[in-house]
Amino acid sequence: MKVVALYGTESGNAEMIAEDIAGAISESAVQVEDMSEFDPADLDPGALYLVICSSHGDGELPSGAQPFFDRLQAQRPDLTGLRYAMFGLGDRAYLDTYSQGSEHIDRLLTELGAVRVGEYGRHDASGFDDSSELGIAWAESVIAEVAAVV
Repeated sequence: MKVVALYGTESGNAEMIAEDIAGAISESAVQVEDMSEFDPADLDPGALYLVICSSHGDGELPSGAQPFFDRLQAQRPDLTGLRYAMFGLGDRAYLDTYSQGSEHIDRLLTELGAVRVGEYGRHDASGFDDSSELGIAWAESVIAEVAAVV
């Protein structure tokens, strides 16, 4: 199964998590892609996308995710059959906007026909969990769940 870690970041945390996931998942090579450069036309329905996205400001998309989101909105491809899992980063101290950056992308992918699989992963910056450890455990769980139904 082809696995792609697609990240959108403001300060580099989502990128670090994507790279750590790719380094930890040894049974399948995980391709790491930056949302600021990734073209939605290249989305492969045969792949599993691990979308890792931070939040910025008042729950907006980080600058690294905005280009992908804008292209996705403009192109509006039919994503029927595309599977993705979502991992959002944020800070629970901001109750109304916690992890909202990822939710913008989640809503648009779903609207275009993609199907979210696995648990919606989240990392709280004001918590004590290591973001990479949490992201790796989330990714391993999602991949195992998807592999079990294939």
